[in-house]
Amino acid sequence: MSTTPLTSPSPILEAVGLTKSFSQDGEPTQALKGVSLSVAPGEFVSLVGRSGSGKSTMLSVLSTLLRPDAGTLAYKGQDLTTATEAEVNALRHGDFAVIFQFHYLLPYLTALENTLLPFMRGLRPVSAGQRQRALECLERVGLADKAHRLPGQLSGGEQQRVAIARALVKEARVLFADEPTGSLDSATGATVMELLGQLPQEGMSVVMVTHNEDYARLAGRMVRMEDGLVV
Repeated sequence: MSTTPLTSPSPILEAVGLTKSFSQDGEPTQALKGVSLSVAPGEFVSLVGRSGSGKSTMLSVLSTLLRPDAGTLAYKGQDLTTATEAEVNALRHGDFAVIFQFHYLLPYLTALENTLLPFMRGLRPVSAGQRQRALECLERVGLADKAHRLPGQLSGGEQQRVAIARALVKEARVLFADEPTGSLDSATGATVMELLGQLPQEGMSVVMVTHNEDYARLAGRMVRMEDGLVV
């Protein structure tokens, strides 16, 4: 296990000197203080630390959900800190996928329809191939027999597995997971971790934030954060 940035000739994701501040009660609070991290293709990295350590902010910046105040973030050598909003949005729709602690499923759509959401852009109809891909992803997370159920007819663990299927359906290159097991019981959490652990073997990079150090150790590399820094 290493807590230092990975040295790689061609990292898929590379952050250098990231800083990010927020205003809290009128006072600036620095969540990231010059953090650097590289992620290799097919690597599973876990970010751990106490509440307020900056790990979730780090994940949000890495996944482009937040823009850093300073520093650089590159994906396949492209500087994302200078990319246009359209370029960043295209990356989120294509190569990046995010799983949150809360599943964010649309309650009026079935499990299959929720899984298909990444393909539902504008008025473009979903193709037969995309529908088949979604069914395959639901089968992978053990929910093929519940594809036509609404979220309210699924357990919390099943809803989170639909969220994972939705993240997998577009075959992203980097998966960001923010406390993906935080609201699950231990048995369901272990199932989710088993699924995430399979993805690097297929070439997908995974960056996961978790407070569960047992789960964090299942990653190939565990990075500890404290007070906005990698320690």
